[in-house]
Amino acid sequence: MLEKLAHFNRERIPERVVHAKGAGAKGYFQLTKDMSAYTKAAIFSGAGKKTPMIARFSQVAGEAGYPDAYRDVRGFALKFYTEEGNYDIVGNNTPVFFVNDPLKFPDFIHSQKRDPRTHARSQDMQWDFWSLSPESVHQVTILMSDRGIPASYRMMHGYGSHTFKWVNAAGEQFWVKYHFKTNQGVHNLSNELAAELAGKDTDYLQNDLFDAIETGDHPSWTVAVQLVPYEAGLNYPQDIFDVTKVISQKDYPLIEIGQMVLDENPTNNFEDIEELAFSPANLVPGIEASPDKLLQGRLFGYKDAERYRLGANYEQLPVNRPKVPVHNYERDGIMAQNQETGVNYEPNSEDGPKEVPSAKIHGDQLSGQTGNYPAGPDYYSAAGKLYNLLTDEEQERLIENIRLNLGQVTKPEIQIREVKQFYQADPEYGRRVATALNLDLNQFEH
Repeated sequence: MLEKLAHFNRERIPERVVHAKGAGAKGYFQLTKDMSAYTKAAIFSGAGKKTPMIARFSQVAGEAGYPDAYRDVRGFALKFYTEEGNYDIVGNNTPVFFVNDPLKFPDFIHSQKRDPRTHARSQDMQWDFWSLSPESVHQVTILMSDRGIPASYRMMHGYGSHTFKWVNAAGEQFWVKYHFKTNQGVHNLSNELAAELAGKDTDYLQNDLFDAIETGDHPSWTVAVQLVPYEAGLNYPQDIFDVTKVISQKDYPLIEIGQMVLDENPTNNFEDIEELAFSPANLVPGIEASPDKLLQGRLFGYKDAERYRLGANYEQLPVNRPKVPVHNYERDGIMAQNQETGVNYEPNSEDGPKEVPSAKIHGDQLSGQTGNYPAGPDYYSAAGKLYNLLTDEEQERLIENIRLNLGQVTKPEIQIREVKQFYQADPEYGRRVATALNLDLNQFEH
């Protein structure tokens, strides 16, 4: 009894700070177009190659018991067990994000969590942050659109979000963005149906994914990339390293490179999904990070979070361990296993593990003065373009969703600041939101 109770008291681990609620599945990525002209990464070399993988979809803001059908951005995280080690793409179901400075990321998440005094979710907090962060208006427009409540994890697109770097065997460099287009079609929930489902089944999206795979209905996504020549990317009219912006598909169309299929449910959800840990720093030779400031912060933040949540040796857990031999000088710590014998220092004369020359990153030429610079100044045009791409019916639902959410804010100055952003994105967009909120149009019409 004592042993049983002692273990029971220790069965819970800290939930993820962000993306606490989620579901996942196993599957494979099959390359259909050889991309070795652009990257030496083995996963993208040789049409027909299959690479085992695991995916986790999640809600961003809420806790582990958060209803699946609430309006929120969805995480879209993928781990590929390549022949060169693990490669992770840790993105969302949206192509952009709310902030582009890692210094602001904890503040953004705080604004989405619970009020420190009332311990309730607060529309005032999140809209206050957004209204003072004009770079967020593009993502806010997406979140308040139909895409804010997916009908299924199987029926939403995914994106790597950031710009990354591909390098081929000759050392030529290219900028790349990842797109995962659902083959099930994009489907979303109305506010009314989402509210009904949130009350009936808080795990609606999780159950939908599990049940589909269990019955043999295996979801798939067409994987595509945008490729930008190195110098052209540096001279692009806007900053391609600003994650609040997209690269126009008119300038650089999507290139289909493969299919991602999920065909196996977790054997044990705790071992396969809860202990699953992602990081954009899990890279393989031929794929590198870009100067994107938010990405640079994430390279540290994700692994640090997992060392706290799962322990220093979390990468030795089966779901996180590569399918190829791992050689390093990391030693000991809590729950260490599968350690190599021999020397535990480097350099050494005992033929210990050596760095892999092919994994050395390719630097970028820099000039100028270091400092903290804003990414702007054009925060708004992308949101305006998105607004004008929507159909009349989609625009109406966008305005209504903003009214339902921003309309709950108790401080008029927050509403005014946010509406001014919508005006700068597109005057009609701002005018319709102001009218929906019963705000005096005269304060905006100048």
